[in-house]
Amino acid sequence: MADITTGTFGTGVSTVRWRAGLEKIAIPLGALVVSALLFSVFLLALGKNPLTFYALIWQGGFSSFFSIQNTLQRAAPLILTGLAFAVPATIGLTMIGAEGALVLGGFAAAAIAVPLVVAEAPVVLTMLIMVVFAMSAGAMLTMIAGWLRHARGVNETISSLLLTYIAVATMNFFVEGILRDPNSANKPSTVPIGDAYKVGAIPGTDVHWGLAAGLVLAVLLYFLMFRTTFGFAARVTGGNPRAALAQGLPVGKLILACAAISGACAGLAGYYEVAAIHGQANASLVAGYGFTGILVAFLARQNPLAIVPVAILFGALDASGGLIQRRMDLPDATIQVLQGLIFVVLLTSETLTGRIRFFQPGIGK
Repeated sequence: MADITTGTFGTGVSTVRWRAGLEKIAIPLGALVVSALLFSVFLLALGKNPLTFYALIWQGGFSSFFSIQNTLQRAAPLILTGLAFAVPATIGLTMIGAEGALVLGGFAAAAIAVPLVVAEAPVVLTMLIMVVFAMSAGAMLTMIAGWLRHARGVNETISSLLLTYIAVATMNFFVEGILRDPNSANKPSTVPIGDAYKVGAIPGTDVHWGLAAGLVLAVLLYFLMFRTTFGFAARVTGGNPRAALAQGLPVGKLILACAAISGACAGLAGYYEVAAIHGQANASLVAGYGFTGILVAFLARQNPLAIVPVAILFGALDASGGLIQRRMDLPDATIQVLQGLIFVVLLTSETLTGRIRFFQPGIGK
């Protein structure tokens, strides 16, 4: 009898695992390469040099300490919003409402800070309360979509998207109304929290602590989703909800828990946008980080650890946008076009999963 552990059948258990892991890396990388080639054709049609374009991406994203810091600054919210999509995806939910959770979380943090700053509350206590309110607001928003999915069978993609619009409208209602700073004539905003209550930078850099928070959460959520019984139960539910119910797994609680984690991650991103970047809540919170985070999570195959390097890559794309606009005389939306192309190619490439013979040893022999 052949011993499959030694590869007598042409493949051992370790070989199968190695090739399966390689497939998870090769297909997304291949999608990136194909996207770059297709976008090069697009640039040539516009009379632009693709080599110059990609050289400027490197220059704007990684060529100096300043550009690296700029990249990491922009990657911080992408890590958190990428995690916000990846966690519910593990349980089979396609939630695209991280943008709304980010906006609502940022607004909640800025709103609760106003009375605390006026009362001159301790800085550490104020920051802690802002974090709690931001994460709670984001979690409650996404839990609504999770509850609708489990209790009423409402498609979570549609409900989370609609909730995003509700979150933005809610912020605008208060920012342009009772919470508006009288001094914000051109751009309605809440009262600034003040420099004393803003999050500082990581020592030796200009990058705020949101990056560190994202890195820590990526590691913690990786162990939660792939090294604990909770994560195993979530993955079983994502693979087959009916089988999970038959095995007695608390599917409803798992869905709500994953939705809450998702919203909390996005809400934390909103907190850092307020406490580290803007200093107040306004329309600048609607920057598209939540939607770009979807692409980040897809490219990372919903792996929390892989989200970090992918987010840095997209942070570099964002950081180089202005340089490309100036040097190549291209519209500011050029980077968004490239990101959209990557998303389309990546979705198409998913059809190759499990169909390439090299990554499926023994199949077809």
